[in-house]
Amino acid sequence: MAEVVLEHIVKRYPNGFQAITDLNLSIEDGEFLVLVGPSGCGKSTALRMVAGLETITEGVLRIGDRVVNDVPPKDRDIAMVFQNYALYPHMSVFDNIAFALKLAKVPKDEIARRVQEAARVLELSPYLDRKPAQLSGGQRQRVAMGRAIVRQPAAFLMDEPLSNLDAKLRVQMRAEIARIQKNLGVTTLYVTHDQVEAMTMGDRVAVLSAGVLQQVDAPQTLYDRPANIFVGGFIGSPAMNLIESRVVELDGGLGVTIGSRTVRLPDAVLAQRPGLRAHAGQPIVLGIRPEDLEDALLAPAPDDQRLKATVTLVEALGSELVVHLSLDIRTVASGDPDALAAVGLEAAPGQGVMVARFNPRSQVRLADDVEVTVDTERLHFFDAATGQAIWQDATVTV
Repeated sequence: MAEVVLEHIVKRYPNGFQAITDLNLSIEDGEFLVLVGPSGCGKSTALRMVAGLETITEGVLRIGDRVVNDVPPKDRDIAMVFQNYALYPHMSVFDNIAFALKLAKVPKDEIARRVQEAARVLELSPYLDRKPAQLSGGQRQRVAMGRAIVRQPAAFLMDEPLSNLDAKLRVQMRAEIARIQKNLGVTTLYVTHDQVEAMTMGDRVAVLSAGVLQQVDAPQTLYDRPANIFVGGFIGSPAMNLIESRVVELDGGLGVTIGSRTVRLPDAVLAQRPGLRAHAGQPIVLGIRPEDLEDALLAPAPDDQRLKATVTLVEALGSELVVHLSLDIRTVASGDPDALAAVGLEAAPGQGVMVARFNPRSQVRLADDVEVTVDTERLHFFDAATGQAIWQDATVTV
């Protein structure tokens, strides 16, 4: 096992395109770190640089105590698991798992011991004589993991290993991979575009956008305290509602506008986010998670904590209702810098849509005019100019 450290890593291609910009990331010994972001953000490129499959333009990469910038992939003491399994179809499960050990001329009895142990951990013992074509997708993925495990590497690298599985099997394999990694205690860098995978599997999650690291933290911290608009909008499903707003003074306190309404902020929020006072009279971007909106008939609240809206869609999921609401707001796109630049004090309210997660006991129906309670203690506030979260006197950074 070993720590993996990326220091000021840059990846620039000959045509001038820069895929990774000044990436600083430390994966601790035995840690499961997930690198997540939308397609094209550079996460697989970062993984491939750690693996040695992409050259590093600038910066230093360490695995354990070694600088490995110029070390060939086979000498980096890492094992990689790909999304397409990369199994040899003519070989048995046993031979697929043992292949790297045979190339390394490991003694036969040691090979057998390691393969049997990996098969036991991965619950593959009954299938060692089968060919990959005789296995399910989940079993093939476990074989690919077995091939990595038997090498006893310093680190695992996993490149979207569950993307080819159906939804139910992905959920099952998420739990299995996390369990196996915990049992083995091997340093793991896991790349995915699926933020649900990231939140449920990682000890920490690193969020990447356009080659730039946005925030690294524990999954719940990312959810509760996103560093900026991009992280707030990317982490969470359904996504955080992001709307144009401004901070207004109310009898010694503060409120925020939501369309034509003004919502009063509790004293606890102002104590937690003193930086809001410096934004009095200023435009901000307000973030409201869907679960922090509720049918007012089920969650009575004062008038200054309620909104009026029209129901445009109801998705009944059994345990909750996902309700789309039309009201006089202007929404902001989390990844669009031009959208931030358009936020202004004089902007007229538009007719935007917010998404709420209502209790399934709610009786709302399509086209209903409803009142919605806002949990004002769980709102998120972002600087309109920078997109950074507002906490202290200055906006928070990564």
